[in-house]
Amino acid sequence: MDSTSHQHFKIILGSSSVARKKILADMDFEFTTMSADIDEKAIREENPEDLVMVLAEAKADAIIGKIKNEASRENDVKPTVVIAADTVVVYEGMIREKPSSEEEARLFIKGYSGGHAATVSSVLVTNLSTGLRKGGWDKVEIYFHDIPEEIIDKLIEEGMVLNVAGGLIIEHPLVLPYVKEVVGGTDSVMGLPMGLTRRLMEEVL
Repeated sequence: MDSTSHQHFKIILGSSSVARKKILADMDFEFTTMSADIDEKAIREENPEDLVMVLAEAKADAIIGKIKNEASRENDVKPTVVIAADTVVVYEGMIREKPSSEEEARLFIKGYSGGHAATVSSVLVTNLSTGLRKGGWDKVEIYFHDIPEEIIDKLIEEGMVLNVAGGLIIEHPLVLPYVKEVVGGTDSVMGLPMGLTRRLMEEVL
């Protein structure tokens, strides 16, 4: 990994997602994380692109509210950037968020078998020093081979699919062999499109 000793700003990733942390670390940034703790189900939009942007804004606002209550920020010399993000899965025109049960997760994954789905991921970057905020979204299409029933059983038993939008983890070792084609970036499917994130950061700094 390249040295990040010359990073002239602080980054707060507003997410507890392991995948998002890995992607940002792979981009050679130093950062801390903070969870937004918002009720995502209380925020509704019919359009997936609108929904992920509104959710990212709500997460960013919640995190900025927490930061402003911390006296330590007053002594910061470097500008602080908050990165908020959200991802939903779209299947047959319907928005899918995290499964509410094992049964729903099973239904989701069965639907992907031999079919396709899309992910819509938003990124919102806020410069706390200037107040400048820039956001955008990225869409990826994913096509699947038939996923055997025993693989679905293992995924449900393991439980990781219950914690992600649409129960969809294409980078999972059990799922990867059944991914036929990804039209777009895997990083976007995982929740943080690198190119978009880097561009938005450049725009606010």
